[in-house]
Amino acid sequence: MRVALESKWNRAYMPPMTNVATDHIEFHKMHGLGNDFVVMDARLRPVAMGVALAQALADRHRGIGFDQLAVIEASDDADGHLVFYNADGSLSAACGNATRCIARHIMQETGKSAVTLTTERGRLAAVDAGDGQTSVNMGHPLLEWQDIPLAKAMDTVALPIEGTPTATGMGNPHCTFFVKDAEAVDLAADGPRYEHHPLFPERTNVQFAHVIGPDHLRMRVWERGTGITLASGSSSCATAVAAARRGLTGRKVKIDLDGGQILIDWRKDGVWMTGPTMHVASGTLTPQFLESLK
Repeated sequence: MRVALESKWNRAYMPPMTNVATDHIEFHKMHGLGNDFVVMDARLRPVAMGVALAQALADRHRGIGFDQLAVIEASDDADGHLVFYNADGSLSAACGNATRCIARHIMQETGKSAVTLTTERGRLAAVDAGDGQTSVNMGHPLLEWQDIPLAKAMDTVALPIEGTPTATGMGNPHCTFFVKDAEAVDLAADGPRYEHHPLFPERTNVQFAHVIGPDHLRMRVWERGTGITLASGSSSCATAVAAARRGLTGRKVKIDLDGGQILIDWRKDGVWMTGPTMHVASGTLTPQFLESLK
């Protein structure tokens, strides 16, 4: 199974080429607490998305710029199916803040107060939480070494790495360090070092957090394939789960991120994430930009 996952992690995703848009590609720019996304809606008109286009769009000087890119595809049994790309063009199985943004977008589009989306992570329920907040159930955390996955069998609560971080799977692998002061961490240096640690065969997202109170954490994040981000939904879920497993907090916590505050609630039916979203703009890629990629 791990070989298949590794292959999927590295491959370029390409939808069926029938009626694929190559000269008129529309996009939306959204963010959740500063964790920003380019979103493309392929439900009616498929988009020929691949590594080269994702990397070009991720360039904040010559493209649009994003932490992750999401493609919304049609689904027979859900309100949409989501495919995620990191800024380096690699695939990501989950992206919590993008899922919340897209759920809000579809709610506004359809008038629904609850929607269901599918991802590589599985079926995710989303609801309007009121006051502009959107909640998404990110599913049950993966706690066994082979499911995260790690390179070999071990206790996932305290990894044999300096600082004894906790490993958690939320569709993506996560490595969470609990430190005295998250602000003092050199994230630009430590993030990539642990992203590529040999214990994580598919690389990992890296979080550094400290406890403010029994229901309150401060967390900073380095995302695999992207780098430092102002927020991360799946990383917030993983950090909350790790804190609860280590007895540092309860199962419902507020997390202060560089981009703002998010609420995580680890319930019996999964890890629920609640926070604000913003649809910034919509536009169309120009033929000149698309031609420059050929």
